[in-house]
Amino acid sequence: MNNFKTFGLMAILTLLLIFLGGLIGGQAGAMIALVVAGIGNFVSYYFSDKLILKAYRAEELPLDHKVTRIVRQLAERARLPMPKVYMIPQNQPNAFATGRNPQNAVVAVTSGLVNHMNDQELSGVLAHELGHIANRDILIGTVAATLAGAISYLGYASHFGLGGRNNRNSNPIFLLLAIILAPLAASLIRMAISRTREYKADAYGATVSGNPAFLSSALSRLETMSNQIPMRGNDATSHMFIIHPFKGGFSQLFSTHPSTAERIRRLNEMTGSRY
Repeated sequence: MNNFKTFGLMAILTLLLIFLGGLIGGQAGAMIALVVAGIGNFVSYYFSDKLILKAYRAEELPLDHKVTRIVRQLAERARLPMPKVYMIPQNQPNAFATGRNPQNAVVAVTSGLVNHMNDQELSGVLAHELGHIANRDILIGTVAATLAGAISYLGYASHFGLGGRNNRNSNPIFLLLAIILAPLAASLIRMAISRTREYKADAYGATVSGNPAFLSSALSRLETMSNQIPMRGNDATSHMFIIHPFKGGFSQLFSTHPSTAERIRRLNEMTGSRY
């Protein structure tokens, strides 16, 4: 079901790009927008692991560290290549996975996660992150970002008169609404894709860790502590973490994360079923 939702949302993004491209700049305009957005996003895709690890001053953990041992056990159980494991020197408990494919993957945890979670909860969180790797969510997120970025670029180009002759032949009110609403719709769809992938990673983590209660307990504590312990970093990276790390202001107005309460509810439903 999650894969079907992701496919459907991707299809809507593609159709939105075709529609707005045809309205503003024709096929050529849509193709230029897609290439411009694609270059930036796929450069980020190939180097995102190095960039974010450097930004958060992460250090690779030794092979005998507790987190590394748990990741190895889970990766073997899931039949995944062993990812590199890093620690971020931050007190807020949190974690993320990155890397362009399972062969070049990284799992990063904050020092706060290790300090505040028991081994079972750690297992649930780490299995969730392996789910993102197994499901190639970094690639899916990059494609979604490329499509959404292309749509936003078309709106920007039209605003500055770069949309081509199609602008002059269109209803100005309709064109204005399309320029304003299409990028907003694209961003909302991209966020919906991200939330769908979080649910899928939760289900994967529940299965690989051996018990959905491990992850549901961890999510409950992560939600509480993320409100109490600040995270130092860039809000643009918030979508990568298992729990939205930045609170207040507009940081959660358009959250890429589903409701933690709903995630816990779904995991609790799995606890009493065979999975």
